Amino acid sequence: MIDHKIGFIGLGNVGSKLANNILQADYNLFIYDLNKSTSNELVNKGAVWKNSVKEIVDNTSLIITCLPSPQAVTEVVESKLGMIENINNKHLWIEMSTTDEKEMIRLSKLIESKGANVLEAPVTGGQHRAESGNISVLTAGKRENFDRAFPILSEIGFQVLYCGKLGNASTLKVATNYLASINLLSIGEALMVCKKYGIDLKSAYHGIRISSGNSFVHETESQVILNGSYDVGFTMDLACKDVGLFDKLTDKFNIPAAISKLMNKIFNEGLEKYGKRSFSTSIVKILEEQCNVNLRASDFPSQLIDYEPRKKGIEIKF
Repeated sequence: MIDHKIGFIGLGNVGSKLANNILQADYNLFIYDLNKSTSNELVNKGAVWKNSVKEIVDNTSLIITCLPSPQAVTEVVESKLGMIENINNKHLWIEMSTTDEKEMIRLSKLIESKGANVLEAPVTGGQHRAESGNISVLTAGKRENFDRAFPILSEIGFQVLYCGKLGNASTLKVATNYLASINLLSIGEALMVCKKYGIDLKSAYHGIRISSGNSFVHETESQVILNGSYDVGFTMDLACKDVGLFDKLTDKFNIPAAISKLMNKIFNEGLEKYGKRSFSTSIVKILEEQCNVNLRASDFPSQLIDYEPRKKGIEIKF
């Protein structure tokens, strides 16, 4: 089945950019968010605003959700005017949020009981890559659902990985966010050691960048830390949600994950101290304040921009 009418629910920092990529590919795009003002730019570009989840379902065959929490996803699916009351066998639901794998599987069974199909497809790579169309997509579910979704996913992102059964992509996404969060904490400590030793932080940045200690997080998030804006486009409440989901998995499998417990504690301290809408990179401020030292260097950007040209999406095969 070829889908021409696409519904998109959730127009936050990342969702609005993913929706824009679909719109640029000349699909008929129908959009909804609890905050209607988030739709203005997309509507001006040709998207069609709908007043409820039900209206999205009634006007489309493929529905994408990109929401801030598992609770928000559950609400969209199970509320009175939600998906479960209106979806049918023509529909494919693509869930692109970072969510709880157990809840994802439960909701998928409800959707499938109505004859509809489900694919999970969380994205990873940051807001700047969501905007450029070069973000990565992790997918899981039935292979035929992946094949149906791929034309849309290849417009949303660049590297698209099929991970097998439903739940695999949610779990893998949570694991990758856990690693990114660990990296963020360790970068703060590494830069602080360099600063205290007297190493110019611009030199430290580039030294790490060309070393075995380099990472995607360093190449991106270190820049906005050194600038002082901390503007990574990802907030503290979302970071706490993600590290909490990972920790929940370690408990589920009785893994003695000491680092996970410590990181949860640190990020929740950051949430309490700086607020849920502070940037996740603000976690480094805790160390800066404890040391009474700011990690600043000149010539770093206040926001991240992906300068790579947009590339047509491909499936990663191995």
